[in-house]
Amino acid sequence: MELVIRQRSRDLGAFEVGRVLPFAQRRMVGPYIFFDRMGPKDLAPGFPREADVRPHPHIGLSTITYLFEGEIMHRDSVGSEQSIRPGEVNWMTAGRGITHSERFEELRAHGGPLDGIQAWVALPDGREETDPGFWHYASGALPVFEGDGLVGRLIAGRLAGVESPVKVDSPQFYVHWQLHAGSRASLPAEYSERAVYVVSGAVEVDGQRVEPGSMAVLAAGKAATVAALDDAVVMALGGEPVGPRYIDWNFVSSSKERIEQARADWAAGRMKLPDLDDHEFIPLPPRLGRLVEPEPMS
Repeated sequence: MELVIRQRSRDLGAFEVGRVLPFAQRRMVGPYIFFDRMGPKDLAPGFPREADVRPHPHIGLSTITYLFEGEIMHRDSVGSEQSIRPGEVNWMTAGRGITHSERFEELRAHGGPLDGIQAWVALPDGREETDPGFWHYASGALPVFEGDGLVGRLIAGRLAGVESPVKVDSPQFYVHWQLHAGSRASLPAEYSERAVYVVSGAVEVDGQRVEPGSMAVLAAGKAATVAALDDAVVMALGGEPVGPRYIDWNFVSSSKERIEQARADWAAGRMKLPDLDDHEFIPLPPRLGRLVEPEPMS
């Protein structure tokens, strides 16, 4: 392991979000530039509407929403309205610009658990200004592979000869492992940058213990073994670098000037709001320092 990143908690009122990426000593893993854990939390009916993520903009990235428990409603400016449930994938490509919201209408009405991951993938050179789009993949569409005490689901990309139907723009992988205590998973060395995030349970990565809520960034060029000390849930991700990227609020780009343009466009109301959620939005936050951190779960 090169580094272990412990998630930093951010309170959204109804529940907490754990920020993993970006991190001061490790901004990206392959093209993955943002990684937030939402929950776990058992929500009572009628929790505050302020927990919803109001409409906000993105450029230069794709967002991946993946749930272990709960339900979220996604709406965006290309006309999508799609709920996501455990094991499904919501993949949104911002490209030259998109806006979206994420609301907890079902959970607010009935209560229940919420637990999941939102990740961002930086788009590669030549694809940063692509047309925006949204794709939903049912749980049954994702490849499943099983071993001795292990079940894996390939969320996106390609790993060990298995390929997900989820459309990606650069070489990468994103996998959900469920391991029984005593079982092992092997992560091949086919990508130059890889990491393992422990959702629950404790694991050893090549003999070093990694606790829940931590991401182990792996050294290049060598296969890694993840051994479950307890029943464990693990996310593995990575790929090939796409080059340096700037991140400011919800914008990602290889160009500082492009980010400044996106900030100006949002402040001036030049970015279309979601078709089915256009009555409110998150204002552009002021810069108190050099950059503005991304919104939690955005």
